[in-house]
Amino acid sequence: MQTLKQIVHEIAEQLPEEATFDDAIQALTLRKKIEDGLQDIAEGRVYSQEQVELRLLGKTL
Repeated sequence: MQTLKQIVHEIAEQLPEEATFDDAIQALTLRKKIEDGLQDIAEGRVYSQEQVELRLLGKTL
């Protein structure tokens, strides 16, 4: 497992030379959301397509 410092370094290496602070923050935010999603999957916090559709329609499962 990578440390946070390694992840930040990896992302910084992938940014173009003309990248802005906003570009870096956006890349870090995206990485965080991906990591959170993978953790949710690993811990079983997922919904089926049908469950999502029912929730969006305001119906109980």
